[in-house]
Amino acid sequence: MVNSERIYNRLLAEIGAGKKAVVTTVIENILQNDCQPTKSVFTEQELDSLLSPISIKHEISMLALKKGILQIMIGHDGYTYMAEPYFPESRLVILGGGHIAKPLAEFASKCGFSVFVTDDRPSFANIERFPDAKKVLCESFDRCFPLLNINSSTFVVIITRGHRHDIDCLRQTLNFKPAYIGMIGSKRRVAGVKKQLIDEGFSRDKLDAVRAPIGLDIGAVTPEEIAVSILSEAIMYKRKYSDRQWPEIDHEVLEDLSTSSDDDRAIATIIETSGSVPRNIGAKIVVYQYGKIIGSIGGGCSEGAIIQSAYEVIKTGAFRIVEVDMSGTFAEDNGMVCGGTMKVAIEPFPGKETIYPAQKIQK
Repeated sequence: MVNSERIYNRLLAEIGAGKKAVVTTVIENILQNDCQPTKSVFTEQELDSLLSPISIKHEISMLALKKGILQIMIGHDGYTYMAEPYFPESRLVILGGGHIAKPLAEFASKCGFSVFVTDDRPSFANIERFPDAKKVLCESFDRCFPLLNINSSTFVVIITRGHRHDIDCLRQTLNFKPAYIGMIGSKRRVAGVKKQLIDEGFSRDKLDAVRAPIGLDIGAVTPEEIAVSILSEAIMYKRKYSDRQWPEIDHEVLEDLSTSSDDDRAIATIIETSGSVPRNIGAKIVVYQYGKIIGSIGGGCSEGAIIQSAYEVIKTGAFRIVEVDMSGTFAEDNGMVCGGTMKVAIEPFPGKETIYPAQKIQK
């Protein structure tokens, strides 16, 4: 059997390199009990380089990347196509390791950001101070930027210990196109910084896009409260003001799928929702044949029903779509407070030695 884990190995490598990518699954006949998925992975650059006419598989892959949300359709050939977009992880770059940075790194990590902290003082730039950070750099602010890989999925927070460092950091950050830039400081100080950079030739439009003074105005006083206001603003820009959807990505799930195993698994992915549901389209779990579960699609009875269906998929090797209704008396009696419905695609992910009929997973 061809090693299916290579799809997710390549996916992790591509998004880790700052590229957008899509995993596209094709099911020959979803009504047949022995239908098997065929997988491919494409980067945005690979899709952009294709010449017309393009296939249905490539068309739905492009649409998923454009919209930033899972797409599923039945083609005129009778096959079912599912395209899952993956973007580089949301990264919060904190420039300055002072008293606000410490709670900010902790809170941001819990909210799904990959946190990078930079300071030029060893006592403020160390992993003991920032255990929740993915990376801590002890480097001068004028030399750290080549090491930060700032891209369109990066949120930059400038909270250094002084005016000179703040303006140096902002000057360099403006040479990139991050999702968000915020800088601490009083209105008077911020106005002075912006005037100086305009005099240096930076455009007013670029500087007007900088959130300064940083953070939502919630009357924050303590370092923890200020961290909450900064993080709230970053999340607002990510979820409300961004010109794209941010796909549901669970890196623990992807890491598991990229790891070879002798055990049979099933992947359960939310493909459609209606009303209030605990997780968004694209959220997924991995179910092992012996009971281990990676990830979550909401917990409770709804997830329990999907897990039971996943065990059946592991036994039969047959792709299936299951609908979960979280409305009505049954849902209320079982504490399912969301009240919506969701459809979940469940596909086999066999172990090294397992071969299902017509199993095909390609690069």
